[in-house]
Amino acid sequence: MMEEDNFKKSHVDFKKLESYGFLKEEKEYKYTRNFFNDKFRAVITIDDKGIIKGKVIDLQMMEEYTNIRVKSLKGEFVSRVREEYINILKDIQDNCFIKEYFRGRQANEVVRYVHDKYGVDIAFLWDNLPDCGVFKNKVNDKWFGIIMSINKNKLDKEDKEVEIINVKINKLDKLKLLSIKGIYLAYHMNKDSWITITLDDTINDKEIFKLIDDSYNLINKKEEWIVPANQKYYDVLNAFLNTQEITWKQSSDIKVNDIVYLYVAAPYSSILYKCVAEDVNIPYQYEDKNLKINKVMKLKLIERYKEGEISFAKLNDLGIKAIRGPRKIDKSISDKFLK
Repeated sequence: MMEEDNFKKSHVDFKKLESYGFLKEEKEYKYTRNFFNDKFRAVITIDDKGIIKGKVIDLQMMEEYTNIRVKSLKGEFVSRVREEYINILKDIQDNCFIKEYFRGRQANEVVRYVHDKYGVDIAFLWDNLPDCGVFKNKVNDKWFGIIMSINKNKLDKEDKEVEIINVKINKLDKLKLLSIKGIYLAYHMNKDSWITITLDDTINDKEIFKLIDDSYNLINKKEEWIVPANQKYYDVLNAFLNTQEITWKQSSDIKVNDIVYLYVAAPYSSILYKCVAEDVNIPYQYEDKNLKINKVMKLKLIERYKEGEISFAKLNDLGIKAIRGPRKIDKSISDKFLK
């Protein structure tokens, strides 16, 4: 429909309707305007949900003039009537509507949230995909969200247009997330590390914002560390048995979002866990004859490794000769030992 197409990326500001010329009639607002030398009348109605409808009346015949809705009719007369009617719709949009990036409320709420929290504006990168926008980290230019409009039958059997957002996830969270209604295997992205969320209020805003935060944190990596784990003081082998988050002694300048590889000494002599630092510099006082702790950090598990998969021998070959305390490593090294 012409009205739906014209107003698809905007929502009504009800406060402006009456001053523009709309009259309130029970649960809707109505506006009329003669045009085309008073030969036609535009009748526009907007209900209390913001749904807009319109029709054009031929004032000589006193009946609706539907030719303007037949796209195949391109004669000079019908084209001029159609153009003047569309200009009326555009004027109403300019004066009574708030323009948005997307059609749906939830998609536009996501855009506002990301802008307010991260200072990131959505970027439309492709002229042939005007409904596809990308969120990119300002520092490393990596994507952490993509909003687009697709037919829902690409996700399930329902045949309708829907707006979605793709976000990056921790691989270990994948199965749990896919059990939630409204979350699907990623459309058009890597299905191991991304998911698709429908922006149709199936999932509430707060939960979607949390998943966006998680996605942002996953790509907002700063530094990478290897931290030794002494089994004499901590049951590191069972640390993540019933949870994906633990607190760990902090004795270095690890920051939020840094990657921490936990290395377990002999007889394992291997990195067993890859984690992300979710919180750091948490005050914590503990002391005994073997151990003194002044602060801890909160680590979230990203990936587990098998014993010997990332062995000390492999690390040694990459130039890491000793692991006596937390040590920073270059990402090029971690890329090599993860191959």
